[in-house]
Amino acid sequence: MAEKKVNTEKKIVATAGIYDILRRPIISEKAAKISESNGVAFEVAADATKEDVARAVQAIYGVKPVKVNIVVVKGKVKTFRGRSTGTQRTVKKAYVSLPADAKLDLAENAQ
Repeated sequence: MAEKKVNTEKKIVATAGIYDILRRPIISEKAAKISESNGVAFEVAADATKEDVARAVQAIYGVKPVKVNIVVVKGKVKTFRGRSTGTQRTVKKAYVSLPADAKLDLAENAQ
């Protein structure tokens, strides 16, 4: 008798909360350099984990990430006209590595 293979991977469905994890794609020189080696940069929610980001990319874009790196960029203190000071906002970024054959069209799946 032939054994049946059971698909253990569950399909991840895009729910309303998943769209809150990925805030926006980051467009910069570093992001352009990363995209040459099949990577994408996103601004993510402050409480998002690597697993959350990987799940969100897979649900929204249909591509399972190979690796996710997260960086927290602290807000700088700025002086306005030499008098008052303020702080820029702190941003959490995720650099997502994709498989070699995957293509991500960020404009197509924009919110």
